[in-house]
Amino acid sequence: MRHLLSCRDLDLTTTTAILDLAEEMQQVQSRPVKKLPALRGRTIVNIFFEDSTRTRTSFEIAGKWLSADTINVSAKGSSVSKGESLRDTMLTLDAMGVDAFVIRHASSGAAAQVASWVKAQVVNAGDGQHEHPTQALLDAFTMRQHFARHDLGGFEGKRVAIVGDVLHSRVARSNVILQQTLGSEVVLVAPPTLMPTGADTWGCEVTKDFDEVLDSCDIVMMLRVQRERMAGGFFPTEREYTEAYGLTPERLAAMKSGAAICHPGPMNRGVEISSAAADAANSLVLEQVAAGVAIRMSVLYHLLGSDEGAMH
Repeated sequence: MRHLLSCRDLDLTTTTAILDLAEEMQQVQSRPVKKLPALRGRTIVNIFFEDSTRTRTSFEIAGKWLSADTINVSAKGSSVSKGESLRDTMLTLDAMGVDAFVIRHASSGAAAQVASWVKAQVVNAGDGQHEHPTQALLDAFTMRQHFARHDLGGFEGKRVAIVGDVLHSRVARSNVILQQTLGSEVVLVAPPTLMPTGADTWGCEVTKDFDEVLDSCDIVMMLRVQRERMAGGFFPTEREYTEAYGLTPERLAAMKSGAAICHPGPMNRGVEISSAAADAANSLVLEQVAAGVAIRMSVLYHLLGSDEGAMH
């Protein structure tokens, strides 16, 4: 694997290998000394042109726990704020001998563009409304652990609902692709104003009726309403949105037995998800956050690691 730009870069074998290695990487989190020598001498630059807490922090921790030299570059403090182009910024950093870039950018396709310019390997940490592949991987990792814990088998035949602001969600796009690779059925649930044009060509079910599909789903993934990407009215009021598309206490009670709740975060409690659902026993939200470090360690190792001494 040269870069990770899209979940389309991941076949079933590669996906399974990343998830399996993440299981081992997760054990590092419980050690007193959280260090592996796997990427010693490697340099990873995390360059984020959009704000982020979970993704940026977990990539930084992942790099450091693998003993890589990890450097964070914020767009606000870089020459981009002085008018330097993205291309010149990336070529400047690349000329310093960096091994990998982890990049988040507001423009769809930015990560692929950067990969075409630089010698270093590139991980897409979210590009506009396009994709966020490591989020889909950590979601899958969390789901797989849930299925194993409850003896529910693998992904084959599972039904995953992705509910809410699909239009603005790069997480939804990556999850649709990866879940289909793993063998799940995906159903997208959103008001027509928040469903992307052409979503019915993505190979998954599309509906505006949450209650119709709720009790048939093994995983219910709630998406945040991304107000910062919206101009104009996509729905009448928050209250009406919550009534139609929120995971309310009533919908929580109507979920299929053994089904679990996911949310990529940050959560708008009381809008797309009630506190009762966010904090429920079958909520996997904090597990998703914990899985972020293990998955990103696994991805960085698959891109940059060698077989020698990696897991010792």
